[in-house]
Amino acid sequence: QVQLVESGGGLVQAGGSLRLSCAASGRTANNYHMGWFRQAPGKERVLVAGSWSGGNTYYADSMQGRFSISRDNSKNTVYLQMNSLKPEDTAVYYCAARPPFYTSTFYSKEGYRDWGQGTQVTVSS
Repeated sequence: QVQLVESGGGLVQAGGSLRLSCAASGRTANNYHMGWFRQAPGKERVLVAGSWSGGNTYYADSMQGRFSISRDNSKNTVYLQMNSLKPEDTAVYYCAARPPFYTSTFYSKEGYRDWGQGTQVTVSS
């Protein structure tokens, strides 16, 4: 398994930016698919952005143009740059890893095996 630790959350005003980091340890996650999810109170945990091991990326529609996912394989770390933040982006953000042999969907939490503890992002209006 891969151990994941998120950092970089906090309180920011609307229109501001944050960069979340997810450090992987235990084994290299370079060939894993990585995802950032978020969960607001009373809502489902949903995929925000994905970085697939082949180099492709995915963004949920409402994040297109505002969020950017990247990975530094030399540091075993995945980042989520969040710009133009809105109050509705307030949530706990989770990093997740999916082994390459998984065959389930990329786009829901069931498709990921390893999870971080989450980091709170609060956007004030």
